[in-house]
Amino acid sequence: MTVARTVCKAVIPAAGKGTRFLPATKAQPKEMLPIIDTPTIQYVVEEAMDAGLDDILIITSREKRAVEDHFDRDDDLLDQLARNGSVQRLATLKRLDGLNALHYIRQKEPRGLGHAIGYARNHVAGEPFAVLLGDSIVRGPRPCIGQLAEVFARVGGTVIGLERVPAEHVTRYGIVAVEPIDDRLFRVTGLVEKPSLAEAPSDLAIGARYVLTPDIFEQIDHTAPGKGGEIQLTDALQRLLDAGQPIFGYHFEGKRHDIGSKLDFLKTTVEFALQRDDLGGEFRRFLKDLAL
Repeated sequence: MTVARTVCKAVIPAAGKGTRFLPATKAQPKEMLPIIDTPTIQYVVEEAMDAGLDDILIITSREKRAVEDHFDRDDDLLDQLARNGSVQRLATLKRLDGLNALHYIRQKEPRGLGHAIGYARNHVAGEPFAVLLGDSIVRGPRPCIGQLAEVFARVGGTVIGLERVPAEHVTRYGIVAVEPIDDRLFRVTGLVEKPSLAEAPSDLAIGARYVLTPDIFEQIDHTAPGKGGEIQLTDALQRLLDAGQPIFGYHFEGKRHDIGSKLDFLKTTVEFALQRDDLGGEFRRFLKDLAL
């Protein structure tokens, strides 16, 4: 299949149950948990927008109606903010109006990330597409997914965002075996989902960002359930590699914040608060006093 080298569409899987955050996620999607005053998934959507990807498909489930409601336009609220002179809040909400198209589809049952990505087949319509996991925020000098799209334009094959992780964390992630091309770009030679430390081929973890070609869908169709009884995207990518399709890894610039655990969620909230002009100074003083 001949695939264009320009990435125009983004897919954001956000159908997970979020059981580690119960009871907070009993009626609220984990992707809607706020980092201070902004839902996690809004940071992800804004990253896609900053990279020029304004045609976005969010994969949800029947418990995730709050995600759709959040991104819906509320003219009454906008008018109220305008009347009250709440310029910054108004600008924050109106920025989302810059989206060309925001679509939703429900994953009917929780069968894993690979299975969720399969729902994007008709939407991407044979084009390459970006994938940004809805519970991971990446902050850096440039949008992370934009970095991967630039690499894809050069190499023309699947690109996986990579980050280095401490040895004790390799069991949490998909880990890749690689051959270096330059300081940040690698050719991927193998992928393992959540390996033991002894099995891990490197310290390079898949960092919640991908640019995929439509070839991935055939591999997802033939991928058996793996770790956790789910259809893993990592396993489908390994099938793609075994079929002779090149996969590249890019060690992106920026720091990934994973809100998948309570401790990481707390760390992210603290870091973001310290970086805020309106909160950072006073919050830093509070933390110093608390530590005494």
